[in-house]
Amino acid sequence: MSYLIGIDIGGTNLRAAVISKEGEIIENFKVNNEVENGAAYNLDKLIDEIKIQWNNYEVEKVGVGAPGPLDLKNGKILNPPNLKGWENFNIKNYLSEKLNLPVKVNNDANVAGLAESLVGSGKDCESVFYITVSTGVGGALILDKKIINGAHSQTAEIYNMIINEDMYIQPGLNKGALEGQCSGVNIARIGSEICGRKLTTSDVFELYKNNDKRVVNIIEEWIDNISIGISNIISVIDPEVIVIGGAVLIHNPYLISMISDCVKTKVADPQMVDIRIAKIGDNAGLIGASML
Repeated sequence: MSYLIGIDIGGTNLRAAVISKEGEIIENFKVNNEVENGAAYNLDKLIDEIKIQWNNYEVEKVGVGAPGPLDLKNGKILNPPNLKGWENFNIKNYLSEKLNLPVKVNNDANVAGLAESLVGSGKDCESVFYITVSTGVGGALILDKKIINGAHSQTAEIYNMIINEDMYIQPGLNKGALEGQCSGVNIARIGSEICGRKLTTSDVFELYKNNDKRVVNIIEEWIDNISIGISNIISVIDPEVIVIGGAVLIHNPYLISMISDCVKTKVADPQMVDIRIAKIGDNAGLIGASML
């Protein structure tokens, strides 16, 4: 029996899984991403473990989900904000040569969106726009169960969409960009600035649940900001469903209804709005990568 390998490149960890052709994860592991040491160093750690742990599996192909922006035609990482030092690295060629297997690469949000459209919350829909809100903010457009990449591999790269006039500058982003305002990292940044002490994203949401007035205002503004981004997406693309995943929403699913209500006030017809929480969770990137 032959298998697939799915690889998920993250800013914190590199994850890999042996997956059946039906999408079932057989085995998986992760290694720390020491970003500052570069792509080759970290990928070699992953490759070594794959060769040690899975040498008994008949692996047919490898799929990779990596942070964008990417050159999908050549399988190259361009200049992702959370992978400094990995710029212009051809991950497809590197892994193919090291593993001696065919490799396909796509955006990490794209592969998670593909998984959600095939076996997750969007499996009953022809058009799915997937959004991930975690360390960064990413997007994917899936039509008829296929990823839409665009002429320059940039379809659904919503992280740099301008949503307000905030002057915060994050390297590689516009001022007022969706990621710079709404990612988990920036929820923590804004919370720390307002509260005058170092906070994690989890700390901010814990204070929110305890009705800290300063943090309530932060989250209300966050809901409005992400709703601006979603309403823009709906106005341009009109997808059947919006599926939202990533750590911020997976750990705080109650936000979905609040976001949905806010989005309905910003679009031409509230009936256009169908927003769902992602079903697959942390393994969406691995499963979707293998499905490439």
